[in-house]
Amino acid sequence: MPHALTCRRGGYVSEFTRFIDGYLRDHPQAQASQRLGWRIYWERPLNVEQWRRAERDKVPEPPYHYD
Repeated sequence: MPHALTCRRGGYVSEFTRFIDGYLRDHPQAQASQRLGWRIYWERPLNVEQWRRAERDKVPEPPYHYD
């Protein structure tokens, strides 16, 4: 069993990081699931007309928000 202060690249590696590294090594499908979730939320198809409308309707924000 490695010491609690196992080093990675000469630095401290927490118990949580070691757990996650081991989990991802043993469950590669978890990363595929993460990537799918990322795509659903962040990589949506671009609708140019909606984007142009949002840019046109944007209200300028004052430089100092509390004026």
